[in-house]
Amino acid sequence: MFNSLAHVTPNSQAVPVQKAVSRRFLLSVLFLLFLLTQSMSALARSAPESFADLVEAISPSVVNITTSTKIAENMAPRGIVPEGSPFEDLFRDFNNRNPNRGNPRNTSALGSGFVVSEDGYVVTNNHVIEGADEILVEFPDLTEYSAKVVGIDKNIDIALLKIEADKPLTFVKFGDSDLARVGDWVMAIGNPLGQGFSVSAGIISARNRTLSGSYDDYIQTDAAINRGNSGGPLFNMDGSVIGVNTAILSPTGGSIGIGFSMSSNVVGPVVAQLKEFGEVRRGWLGVTIGPVTEDIAQTLGMDEAAGAIISEISTGGPADTAGLDVADVIILFDGKDVADAGELVRLVGKASVGSTVKVVVLRNGRSKKIDVVLGKRPENITALPQEQPAPAAPEGALGLMLLEIDDVLREEKSLPESAEGLLVVDVDESSDSYAKDIREGDIITDAGQETVDTFEAFNERIEATKEAGRSTILLLVRRDGQPRFVVVEIK
Repeated sequence: MFNSLAHVTPNSQAVPVQKAVSRRFLLSVLFLLFLLTQSMSALARSAPESFADLVEAISPSVVNITTSTKIAENMAPRGIVPEGSPFEDLFRDFNNRNPNRGNPRNTSALGSGFVVSEDGYVVTNNHVIEGADEILVEFPDLTEYSAKVVGIDKNIDIALLKIEADKPLTFVKFGDSDLARVGDWVMAIGNPLGQGFSVSAGIISARNRTLSGSYDDYIQTDAAINRGNSGGPLFNMDGSVIGVNTAILSPTGGSIGIGFSMSSNVVGPVVAQLKEFGEVRRGWLGVTIGPVTEDIAQTLGMDEAAGAIISEISTGGPADTAGLDVADVIILFDGKDVADAGELVRLVGKASVGSTVKVVVLRNGRSKKIDVVLGKRPENITALPQEQPAPAAPEGALGLMLLEIDDVLREEKSLPESAEGLLVVDVDESSDSYAKDIREGDIITDAGQETVDTFEAFNERIEATKEAGRSTILLLVRRDGQPRFVVVEIK
């Protein structure tokens, strides 16, 4: 009995003590959870209570753009009345019966823009003002000015306008779009659907989007952007312009939360050049480049698939003069890492004409630094001059029957005088070369990162690759003048 009481008594006394400990423990846990929640909230940077102060500060610099274009009303609409069709005669007869319809009339378009200097420089999209006979810039206070075009850049759809105001204008500055992160708050201001001054807010949904251009670097946002917002600014929460609203993705024509703004780090340098020269003077390296695939990276002994591989060099261009070679992989340009071919295009395009930049390439497994003096990108350049190679007398390797290109073969096969290399005249359908889409008529100009124009040189590159312990070789193959890299197994 004693033992029983002795056992019960301590326990009965311990109950309130345990409850107190449990309460203190629970309170401690709740306090820690509160601190953690506060910390996470601070890190998350919750939405501003209001955008009103920011809007008030920067809105005077945002403008509406109205354009007008004179067209002859008796012109048959393109695509509606086919040229030479009977309907063309009917349309002409209708106009003859209604002579007053022949008078020119104005059509107008609406867009947005923003002032970037107190003396009246205005940025907008090129497609907003393209082909316009008259451009009017309207401020939020309804004052209007006639504008002239200083310069345009169709590559990134930007136009720079100039107005003559009688007072210094409120303007905004470009920010560093590279600092913008997915999830950051942004604000768009413009003239959507011709409704006048309008503000929308959202977040950055994605970065580094490309649509169709070589220099594309779009910020994707869910801030409402509609027709009429084109050319307007995308602001960060510091009031700096980090993008120019340019396009939307929508099956309906209205905003579905997928809008695109060309990043300020692309637009800013272009605007500066348009202001100084009236044109864009992009740097030019003088190369055709391609992506470094996993197969190419493995064949070249690279740790990762990165950089841009040179498939062609313009004769006499900056790269040719500096000593860059076909099959060099550019991994660093002017101190910046080259993630891929698109990144190199953007880096070169932003570099100054005539500047000397350090280019780091991988050549035969080793890095090499080369100084290149950039040239000016030629107008309307679509491709570099084609240098097409071909062969001489059939010998086989890698499932390929090859001929060395000489004058006789050039004439026989109607090859250009500049054609050099090995012409493929047959391919074994069971070979890896066939599986990699090498076909009769293709021309091999390089093997294992070395130029080859004889069958002996081709075999030497294969043997050197084997001695290096590699099971694949990188070939540069041209078809109809277009170069591509192919990784082929060595057996």
